[in-house]
Amino acid sequence: MMDYFILELQLKDRLRLSRRPVAVAFRDTPPARVPKFAGKEPSGCSFWRIASGGMTFYTIPSDHENCALGSHTHKFPQPSEHTEEYQKALSLMASNGYIKMEEILAIPHVKQTPNVIVYSPLGDTPIEPDLVVFIVRAMQTMVLQEAALRTGIGLQLPPLGRPVCMSIPAALTQGVVSSTGCLGSRVYTDLSDDEMYLIVPGRSLQKIAEEVETIAETNFKLIAYHREQRRLFETPI
Repeated sequence: MMDYFILELQLKDRLRLSRRPVAVAFRDTPPARVPKFAGKEPSGCSFWRIASGGMTFYTIPSDHENCALGSHTHKFPQPSEHTEEYQKALSLMASNGYIKMEEILAIPHVKQTPNVIVYSPLGDTPIEPDLVVFIVRAMQTMVLQEAALRTGIGLQLPPLGRPVCMSIPAALTQGVVSSTGCLGSRVYTDLSDDEMYLIVPGRSLQKIAEEVETIAETNFKLIAYHREQRRLFETPI
């Protein structure tokens, strides 16, 4: 397994990340010595906040049952005792104009229901991640997108919006995905107004990280060039 601790340090330095990237892995059984999450959370994206804060743990489907849309995108079965709650939540979103009921049916979901989802800070991941979730600002998004383009991966989809959990199945099948999130995720993950998500497939992370190094060096040199160009040619106002 690659050294994710060093990889995270490099990405944090080059991108000037204020939050730790989160490794997400879907497994049939929990890895050895990784504890199960203890407690309750309102959504699956809530676990991103906890992992970014430094915890490594795994969840099972019942840990996600408080979020109707998240349960849908992760293909988790809906417990009969929560069916009424799910319907109320979806009806509330629809009646307020937040989302149309027909849109819900079109929201993508993972192909196979995971028995276990492992969350951890990228540098602490005990296993190879399927996805890595970055919380980024515009400049960091630009560099990561350019790095993805240099690898030939690029972004196959326009920035996704609500719900943020649909970016998980989208990234698994389409590659690098950006998402402006949704109101719930912004509350649950303490996302600021100028932050968004960028989700990278684990299989592409090392190549993208290598290109981030190149782009960061190039951008440092280009800043001086563009500042001089502005000084020479900017029209006084």
